[in-house]
Amino acid sequence: MNAVVIGTGEAGYTRHPEPGQSGHTFLRDAIMAAVKDAGLKHSDIDGLAISSFGIEPDKSIDMAWRLGMSLKWLLQDTNGGASGINMLGHAVRGVEAGAASAIVVVGGDALGGEGFAKLTANYNRAIRDHVSPLGHSGPNSLFSMLTQRQMKAFGIERQDYGQMVIAQRAWAAGNPGALYRKPLTMDEYMNAGMVCDPLCRYDCVPTAAGASAIVVSTADRCPPHHLPVRVRALKQSFNYDNQEGDGLKTGLSKVASDLWSAAGVQPEDVGLAAIYDDYPAMVLAQLNDLKLIPGNDLARFARVDIGERRFPVNTSGGLLSAGQAGAAGGMNGTVEAVRQLQHVAHGRQVPDARLAVVSGYGMVLYRYGACVGAAVLERAQ
Repeated sequence: MNAVVIGTGEAGYTRHPEPGQSGHTFLRDAIMAAVKDAGLKHSDIDGLAISSFGIEPDKSIDMAWRLGMSLKWLLQDTNGGASGINMLGHAVRGVEAGAASAIVVVGGDALGGEGFAKLTANYNRAIRDHVSPLGHSGPNSLFSMLTQRQMKAFGIERQDYGQMVIAQRAWAAGNPGALYRKPLTMDEYMNAGMVCDPLCRYDCVPTAAGASAIVVSTADRCPPHHLPVRVRALKQSFNYDNQEGDGLKTGLSKVASDLWSAAGVQPEDVGLAAIYDDYPAMVLAQLNDLKLIPGNDLARFARVDIGERRFPVNTSGGLLSAGQAGAAGGMNGTVEAVRQLQHVAHGRQVPDARLAVVSGYGMVLYRYGACVGAAVLERAQ
């Protein structure tokens, strides 16, 4: 029995929630939207995987109770930007093992500025005890140093990152759920306020409130209005270098060969990529680790392949334009990749999309993320 993704749903993605809206309500609404898109009833769902920083003191079982769900399978994930890939893998295995027949995978938050600041200052003991006391207010300063190292190592200019940000904004114009859809020019990018050199405001993800969800089940339950999407391969890496490296590579560098081998395809076979994009430097690092950048020429790939939209990357606008709703950031790329492969990404559809690669990256320790994963997804015929 092969598990597939049969539905997607999103809710919110707003900077200013309405009275009564919260992380709980956004999670609920995204779940309902995904279940409806999958052509299922609420009572058909017997599995739930959830990632959220803001539902405390509730846990996943409390959310199931609040949503009136009686389940056979339950998961709560706390791995930040890597949570979406992690939950997808568990859900696929859960369905294929017969532990559940239809699993909703959802991530979301409505933290607000104050809540986000509190989260980033107390992300874990490493941040709380050793980084925050130094005056690092959030990850911007940590990733500015990583970006400087990447620029020096690969000959990258600020304009190269700008090409990526501008291209993603252009894709966002076709996404009605994106926070920012107005075209961005290079002059606007280069003259934007500096947050932490070399990162300007457009290099840093805007916080949002919202949630994203998918439904994992079997192909026979997929509604007639779209095709299912199957996972050809999924690989993950956790704490691959014990924070002793320079951050210019991620754990994907250790598992990429196995990913492509298990998928039975090559990097050049995929038609689009949804890459976790909290910062532009991390997009290039993951693309390179996934063997998608010929000759390790990150600068040229940013300018030409991404900047000229020869290779579609983050067609929803990514987190940089669509917004990062806390733990929903780990789900954003998967939802977009599924929609592209189902050919329902109206206004931004990649022609004849058949194969996609999606990644998740997160859980900053002292300097950079410790968790990463990627999946190769395929439009089932």
